[in-house]
Amino acid sequence: MNEPIYATGKRKTSIARVWLSPGEGKFSVNEKGLRDFFRTETSEMIILQPFSVTGTQNRFDVRVNVHGGGISGQSIAIRHGISKALLQHSPEYKE
Repeated sequence: MNEPIYATGKRKTSIARVWLSPGEGKFSVNEKGLRDFFRTETSEMIILQPFSVTGTQNRFDVRVNVHGGGISGQSIAIRHGISKALLQHSPEYKE
C-alpha cells in the first residue's frame, strides 16, 4: 500500500475526508493535531475506536479534513471515514 487510502465519512451536516497511509499513528485534523482540534477525551475515544476494534493502533498515519456541524458530529464523521478506509484496506474487518 503506497498510495493513501481515501474515504468520506458523514454525520448529519458534518463531512470528513480521511486519508490513511502506513505510518506510526500520526494524526492531523484540519492541519492541527488531534488533541489540539478536539479538546475532549470523549471525541478522541470516538475517533480512535475503529483502530482499537481492528487492532491497528499506530499502524496508520491519518490526515483528515472535516467541516460542518459541531464537535460531536465531526468526531463521528471522522470515525465513519476511518472505518470505511480500513474496510478498503482489509475487507475482513467487516466480520
